[in-house]
Amino acid sequence: MSEAAEEVAQDKEQSLMDHLKELRDRLMRMVLSVLIIFLCLFAFSEQIFSFVAQPLLALMPAGTSMIATGVTSPFLVPFKLVLMLSVLLAVPYLLHQIWGFVAPGLYRHEKRLAGPLLVSSVALFYFGVAFAYFVIFPILFRFFISIAPAGVAVMTDIGQYLDFIIAIFFAFGIAFEVPVATFLLILAGVTTPDALAKKRPYIIIGAFVVGMLLTPPDVISQSLLAVPMWLLFELGLLLSRIFLKPRSVITENDEYELLEEDHQDLSDDDMDSMLDEAEAEEHQNRKQPPPKR
Repeated sequence: MSEAAEEVAQDKEQSLMDHLKELRDRLMRMVLSVLIIFLCLFAFSEQIFSFVAQPLLALMPAGTSMIATGVTSPFLVPFKLVLMLSVLLAVPYLLHQIWGFVAPGLYRHEKRLAGPLLVSSVALFYFGVAFAYFVIFPILFRFFISIAPAGVAVMTDIGQYLDFIIAIFFAFGIAFEVPVATFLLILAGVTTPDALAKKRPYIIIGAFVVGMLLTPPDVISQSLLAVPMWLLFELGLLLSRIFLKPRSVITENDEYELLEEDHQDLSDDDMDSMLDEAEAEEHQNRKQPPPKR
């Protein structure tokens, strides 16, 4: 192997090691951020659990309360709740670290789109969790308590309650990402707004199927998730029509502007050379004879 080839291989190896070290450092920062938030919140674990349980406690009959059937539940349930809350609160910083690792490999127009999409996806997830807590929980718990048979005291186990609210939180948080998913599908050219609009009946049925899979087995929970998903899909469709050009009307000038924007650091001569090479390659491809069969 020549010295030049050895130097190239060594440079690649060093570059890979640098990326792995950066990834390790960012992962350590992410874990440390969650740990710091957890340590700050754990002292208030009882108050946090009381706040999360308030939608159910406010509707329970007088003389009843929540119970702990497991020996370790009084400790483990608040522990799991605070840990989940720590991860949720650290999401902006976690995404910032991921963005710092990925961003150097993106073009300028990709960075310009990725930033707002990340911010909107985080905001929509938080909004979905808040919607579940303030709107969905009171409706669900009032319904479940009202249909309890006579003589049955509603005294929910705290472990089962935590599992239930975590499932609902994540179901609604993920469901509220529908506008971002719709926008990305159209942006990637997988489909178009008109094509999605024609498939609206199937999407509504799919929303109810997803609601059935992600929520408890009752029609009310399913509808309370499916209807917002459908409305959020319509929002994503509307935003796509407003902010995205159809791919069929993208002109050569638009492509040149994107290329020029992504390579602003290059000189004019380098830019002209790249364009000449691209044109020459395209011209040569047109001259290629069709393959023999």
